[in-house]
Amino acid sequence: MQQALADGSPLLIEATCNQVNQYGGYTGMQPADFFGQVQKLAEAEGFPKDQLLLGGDHLGPNPWRHLPAEKAMLQAEILVISYVRAGFRKIHLDASMACADDEQPLSVATIAQRAARLCAAAEQAASQLNLAPASLPRYVIGTEVPVPGGAQHTPGEEEVLQVTAVADVAETLEAHRKAFLAEGLEGALTRVVALVTQPGVEFDDQSVIDYQPEQAQALSKAILAFPGLVFEAHSTDYQTEAALSALVRDHFAILKVGPGVTFAWREALFALSHIEDELFGNIEERSDLRGVVERRMLADPEHWAPYYRGSEEAQRLARRYSYSDRIRYYWQQPDVLVAVDCLIDNIRKKRPADTLLSQYLPQVQAARRAGILAGDDPLDWLRFEVRQVIASYARACGLSNPEVKAA
Repeated sequence: MQQALADGSPLLIEATCNQVNQYGGYTGMQPADFFGQVQKLAEAEGFPKDQLLLGGDHLGPNPWRHLPAEKAMLQAEILVISYVRAGFRKIHLDASMACADDEQPLSVATIAQRAARLCAAAEQAASQLNLAPASLPRYVIGTEVPVPGGAQHTPGEEEVLQVTAVADVAETLEAHRKAFLAEGLEGALTRVVALVTQPGVEFDDQSVIDYQPEQAQALSKAILAFPGLVFEAHSTDYQTEAALSALVRDHFAILKVGPGVTFAWREALFALSHIEDELFGNIEERSDLRGVVERRMLADPEHWAPYYRGSEEAQRLARRYSYSDRIRYYWQQPDVLVAVDCLIDNIRKKRPADTLLSQYLPQVQAARRAGILAGDDPLDWLRFEVRQVIASYARACGLSNPEVKAA
């Protein structure tokens, strides 16, 4: 939010169906709760609300796919309605997952029909809100996405990552067009703004598949046949800035990032904890952040155990340093929050020398010396590290303000 405010750009923040839903999701928040929290943050930061857009990602039956399709879709309709009523205006309709009584894989027609059904529910909810035309929901369709949060295997080990075929783009769009018209959704069809496709990017816990523009040129050109539409790319985390810029140039105008941002937060916190170790000889005074979060992850393994494989040592390293960054699910645990607060307070009590800061947070120290980073509080340093990731996306999307120097 601070980066977008400095750039004078709009800001898109999204929640997924697993994170936030009518039952609370794994965050414990319903859509209205999440929307309200973001609005409060915007007020605190002085961020203009007319520049803030909230989106719902993978809205569909995924959380209930263990149920028969009809029951799962009823839940998905409630999900979509709750998002629209809460104020979310960018809606990704994703009905690609098979439910308990479905034959696999689902046909393109079935996926499109279910997406249209969800769209009808969203439109009905929107019609009750007396929204201005500019505030009506915008829809994203398409299903060819990497596994949310990153792959659970080494890329190339179990399958070869395939760029979406041009024929699949046309088939998906035509199937959705027919399904929307069958539901009487002519108006909503004009508000479909993006198609999710696979440009050939992915990451797992230890590696990243970088964007190769030459392999996606046919896909890139395919969108030109559909005026008003752009591509949306998921799992763009850890791509280089040059790769992000190439994606935008190739009509992937919406770039999704999540773990790549929280990975930077973890790196910065761990760097501070190493500085703390140097400053506080008395172990009892230290936050022991790295130990606290490790013990919490071992006590509550559900968020990382399905993702990390190998020996105990390999899993230990993955818990801390994985690109999948499953550690992000533990930062809001009460004991971990206490450790983070203790760490920040300790660094405030004993300000590290420039040389120590340079050892563990070299970007921060370089920015301080250059006059780019004016803040001298450890929270400023943490935010600076995170903003370096966000700023690379802003530059790639042409949203950055070149005159902004303070972070």
